[in-house]
Amino acid sequence: MTMSQTLVRLSAAVLLACGWLATMETSQAQEWALKRLEDSPRHLEYVEIPAGSRKVNSFIAFPEVSKKAPVVIVIHEIFGLSDWVRGVTDQLAERGVIAIAPDLLSGSGPDGKGTASLGGGDGVRKAISALPPDQITADLKGVIEYAKALPAANGKVVVIGFCWGGGQTFRLATNVEGIEAFCPFYGTGPTEAKDLARIQGPVYGFYGENDARVNATIAGSTAGMKEAGKVYDPVLYKGAGHGFMRAGEAPDASDANKQARIDAWKRLDGILAPLK
Repeated sequence: MTMSQTLVRLSAAVLLACGWLATMETSQAQEWALKRLEDSPRHLEYVEIPAGSRKVNSFIAFPEVSKKAPVVIVIHEIFGLSDWVRGVTDQLAERGVIAIAPDLLSGSGPDGKGTASLGGGDGVRKAISALPPDQITADLKGVIEYAKALPAANGKVVVIGFCWGGGQTFRLATNVEGIEAFCPFYGTGPTEAKDLARIQGPVYGFYGENDARVNATIAGSTAGMKEAGKVYDPVLYKGAGHGFMRAGEAPDASDANKQARIDAWKRLDGILAPLK
């Protein structure tokens, strides 16, 4: 099987796995995420980041700190640049880092617009599934270049991603250098030895215990990364399901998802602390 075929199969599987969360992407379900953004005291803004011939619309949250800070790039779920993802950037900024969430659907909507123009639901998922892998890589490389050049940044970059974005985070690790850490949340990893051999930074995986489809890939990723001599540290959160970072923040969150989210934030804080 070619790398392209593997990516297509993985993308389709991720779309199916994340599909059950689609009902949460209604405006009503996002009210709590939007309220957080509206109440934030931090500087939040949109910018267009150049990536070759493309422009990637991106949301940035800046921390209230007195010195230069590391940058965390946030790769969104199959819902695109949602209120929740923008809320994650604000929560990262609250922790003292600059956070950038690129809309990888930039240019995919009517009149060359992005996520907001696609109507949510099936429109967004269809557009996500049609994204060329090389375009995703080029867009993210452009965002990384932008992040490292920010006057308020200290040059250190971490990449995190959720669900579809988790898989893209692991995949990006095979295509870029100079990243301090990659943190895929419930995303599958590359399967080809030649791809794993190119990884130049540590990969810290975050997984819900009750997520059999994604978790079935962890053993293979563990073996492959060990064979390649790479750092891969997967952690399973007890009783949590797929998408626990989003689900654990919702007003009706289960105790397991809520605790998993708390514990995952603590772990991520520990990864980021030495970079500040």
